[in-house]
Order: sequence, then structure tokens, then C-alpha cells
Amino acid sequence: MIEVLCNRTYRALFGAQVIALLGTGVLTVALGLLAFDLAGDAAGRVLGTALTIKMVAYVGVAPVVAALVDRVPKKAVLVGADIVRLTIALMLPFVSEAWHIYVLVFILQSASATFTPAFQALIPAVVPEARDYTRALSLSKVAYDLEALLSPTIAAVLLTVVSYNNLFEGTAIGFAGSAMLVLATALPQHPLTRDSGTFWQRLPAGALVFFRTPSLRFLMLTNVVVAAGTAVVLVNSVVYAKGIFERDDAALAIALGAYGVGSLIVAVNVPRLAGRIGVTRTMLGGAVVVVIGLFAAIAVTILAASTSTGWWALLAAWVMLGAGTSLIGTPSARLLADASTPANRNLVYTAQFALSHSCFLVTYPLAGWLGAVSLPMATASLAFVALAGTVTAFRIRRRAIVLAQYWENTESRAGR
Repeated sequence: MIEVLCNRTYRALFGAQVIALLGTGVLTVALGLLAFDLAGDAAGRVLGTALTIKMVAYVGVAPVVAALVDRVPKKAVLVGADIVRLTIALMLPFVSEAWHIYVLVFILQSASATFTPAFQALIPAVVPEARDYTRALSLSKVAYDLEALLSPTIAAVLLTVVSYNNLFEGTAIGFAGSAMLVLATALPQHPLTRDSGTFWQRLPAGALVFFRTPSLRFLMLTNVVVAAGTAVVLVNSVVYAKGIFERDDAALAIALGAYGVGSLIVAVNVPRLAGRIGVTRTMLGGAVVVVIGLFAAIAVTILAASTSTGWWALLAAWVMLGAGTSLIGTPSARLLADASTPANRNLVYTAQFALSHSCFLVTYPLAGWLGAVSLPMATASLAFVALAGTVTAFRIRRRAIVLAQYWENTESRAGR
């Protein structure tokens, strides 16, 4: 898998990704602690609202910005987004009200909604060979998973000597390092065609590819499953760690790290697994694991007050959820690459970015607002959302296979 790092351009982009991710991971821990400091046991509601606003920025801003900057050099887009994120990270330590968090999170995540699709759309151009592209996707996923594991660990160590407010400075350093690496890298030219269309034509282009492509409709349903599993972890980990189990600040980092461990274990093995059983089967397996993990989380929530092993059971459920979401997320970009062309790839990746994050507009409020009333009820709701997405994805995949076999047989008979 690491052979793909021999590609100099990909190596530089991968380095920029890793540095920015570490900063973002530290920000996640700091933001959770800031929410608990401002709202106490209602931190889940504050964090759920902040993450919902993040999704509004992703869904509402990403397609518009992608259409606006589709002809702008990608280096300028990436560096500009990093500068905006750096500035907001430096402002977060001065927050004193919950609404301050909401405004700054919207601006920061609007910049991320610009950066991430543009970054992801560059990878197929940098690594065009299908086998190497799968390796690049897996390595990129490993970076996300290592961030989920290392960032909480780094945050836990730093919290022994500094206040959580100082963690925001680490986030700013990460974004600065990312911008510097992108500036120093020679990026491929973005392909332009005469029929690329006006802004209003480019705006819905990626979504139209999604809705007319069976494999991308399947991807959309697995996005629902990922959103359900992720929401429980990101929104309510701080409530479990500090509210239910009454542990210290480092416990939040440990809970998020458990999720990262499960994801990392799977990510390093996905290229082999997807090559053996196929991309869609791998993703369906991940969906089943997420559903099982969510039902395990329900049991942990109900039994938390009556057993001393509840904390360790929670960590095991988080490992399972990390593994399941990784089985879905790591190979999913193969479907995007196969369904797009160099000319529309950025718009298709942006559509995936917006549509996948639109699922969180449902799951984050369920986890945060309903969780503030009843954690078992919130987790059960998300488990049934994931179950419905898994069953429907299975049916769509099966129908697509039947149709493909039908047309193959029809063409075969016509050729005789």
C-alpha cells in the first residue's frame, strides 16, 4: 500500500492531508470539552447543534463553491481554504457563548467544504492507475484512522500540561503546514472543456450523475449507514465519558481513539478484501457491522448504570462502529472514480461530499437533541435508520446485478 508514496505529487498531498487531519482531530477533542464547559450535561445538545450547522455548511456551501471555483487553479482553492480554517481556529479560544461556536463552526466548515472535494478530486489525476488508486484511497483512509487514534492520544497528553483552549493553536499549526505543502507541490492542470457550461449548468451536474447511476445510488444509501454510526460516536462520546461514566477529560480522547482503532484495523486490509470479494460486497459487510455496533451501543446505554464493565463495553462498541464505517468509506471512492470523467470529476466528488453530509442533518440532531432526552431512544432511532439503509442498499445492489445479467444475456442472444 505504501508503494503509492513513490509518486512525488501524491506524497506531498498526502503529507498535507496528514498534517491538517492531526490539527482537525485535536480540534474535535477541544470542541467537545468546550461544549461541556459551556453546557455541562447538555453538551450533547450544543455539540449536536454545532455539528448540524457543520453539515448545513457542507450541504449548502459545497455545491455552490465547487461550481464557482471549478475553473480556478486547485492550488489557489486549497491554500485559500486552509488560510480561512487557520484564522477560525485561532478565534475559537475566545468563545464564551454557545452561539459563538455555531457561527465560527459554520465559517470553518464552509472552508472545509471547499477544500475536501477539491483535494479528493485531484487524487485520480495524480494516481490514474486503478490498482494504485485503490492503494491511495486506502492510504488516505489509514491517515484518517491514524488521526482518529493519534489525535486523541496527543490531545490527552497535552491536556496534562495545558488547557484545552491551547489545543486550538495546534489546529492552526496543522492548517498552516497543509497550506505550505500544497504551495510547494506541482499539481496537475485541471481539464477544461468547451462544453463545461455556465455556473447554473455546473451547479447540479454532479448530483445528476448520482441520480442516474445505480452504483452511486447504492453509495448514497451506505452514506446513510455511515452517518448513523458516526453521529453516536462524535456527538455523545463526551456525554458517556464525562456524564454517565464520570471520567476525566482524557476519557473523551480514549473513546474517540477506540473508534479510530476499529477503523484503522480495517483500512489496512481493505485493498485485499475489496480485491477478493468486490467493492459493493465489502461496503455491504460494513453496513451490517455498523448496525450490529449500534444495537450493541443500545445495550451499553441501558446497562451502563448497573454494571462496572459498561465503560469497556462502550469502547468495544465504538471499535465495531469504527470498523464498519471504514469498510464502507475506504473503497467507496472507487465507485465515484468509475462513474465520473476527468471533466466532471470535481463536481461528482462535490456531490458525494454534499449528499453524504446531508445525511448528518438527520443523524446529528437525533443523536444530540433526542439524546439529551434519552440516550437509549436516540441510539435506537439511529440503529433503525442504519438498518433501513442497509436493507435498501442490498435490494438496489441485487436489482442492479439482475438487470446487468439480463442485458448481458440479451446482447449475447442478439449476437448469435
